[in-house]
Amino acid sequence: MISEESFWDEPDKAAKILRERSRLNERLEGWRALYKEVEDCATLLELAEEEQDEDSFQEVRRQVDSLEKRIHSFSISLMLNSEDDNRNAIVSINAGAGGTEAQDWAEMLFRMYHRWCGEKGYKVEVMDLQPGDEAGIKSVTFTAKGEPAFGYLKVETGVHRLVRISPFNAGGKRHTSFASVFVYPEIDDEIVVDIDEKDLRIDTYRASGAGGQHVNKTSSAVRITHEPTGIVVQCQQEKSQIRNRELAMRVLRARLYQLEKQKQDQKMQAIHETKGEIAWGNQIRSYVLHPYQMVKDHRVNMDIGNVNAVLDGWLDPFIEAVLLSAVAGSPERVNEPA
Repeated sequence: MISEESFWDEPDKAAKILRERSRLNERLEGWRALYKEVEDCATLLELAEEEQDEDSFQEVRRQVDSLEKRIHSFSISLMLNSEDDNRNAIVSINAGAGGTEAQDWAEMLFRMYHRWCGEKGYKVEVMDLQPGDEAGIKSVTFTAKGEPAFGYLKVETGVHRLVRISPFNAGGKRHTSFASVFVYPEIDDEIVVDIDEKDLRIDTYRASGAGGQHVNKTSSAVRITHEPTGIVVQCQQEKSQIRNRELAMRVLRARLYQLEKQKQDQKMQAIHETKGEIAWGNQIRSYVLHPYQMVKDHRVNMDIGNVNAVLDGWLDPFIEAVLLSAVAGSPERVNEPA
């Protein structure tokens, strides 16, 4: 097919095919390299058994430990086989009911994902942030730029529950807070999403957060409502109203694309209908700080006792467990950082 003269008649389509070919070749070569190392390790083990050579046994153990980690990473990469997995991720965090408590929890989640992105080398671009009334944030939308950001972060969509002694309650009572996380793939110019301008209601307003005199004195913030679906997006981070409109339209295109993908997958509900109430019974993960410390992912029945490490961005065990759960069943406990 690539050798055909007509292959480059449609350059964009040809480039997409070549990228997919490169991705498949990379996976195939990765598998071949691991297979060869497994064979070499088996051969070394046979020699060690014949000679009863303790040094060779130690070398086999080192190779097996290394192979185990690399095979695990390779298995994770095989789970990221959707056409959208290598795209940037647009992440929205929204505080649930509960005022300051929930808004503080939403900010904690934002910090957690920001740190996780930093560990992965992903760039974070904040597109909209609504500060809380007293503390925390009401909502935030940001883009995690890097591959495969959406492939990993897509499993974070859902309700997140926090149980702790309230820092905002003088009586020191235990409080439960909820926040929702929704993740969409950022689409590029290869994918056309037709948006009729007549379907949009565009409102401008003064930005509510910090941003200098220009932001506070002009109506630079933009809110776009797609009336057929009821999807609302907004952006106030830039000083320019034009730039805020561009960023808001980027989020709207991503959400409409994800909505259409769900329909194609016969998930016959719009994104806002699948979210569920941001409250008890709908959470995917619970973060308990009192009366004991534990983070539990209810989808894979996995728990980690080091809550501080998780809140500092140590999310890989949960993300990987969910990705592997379809083929690997319930995960084993993981080694936690000190």
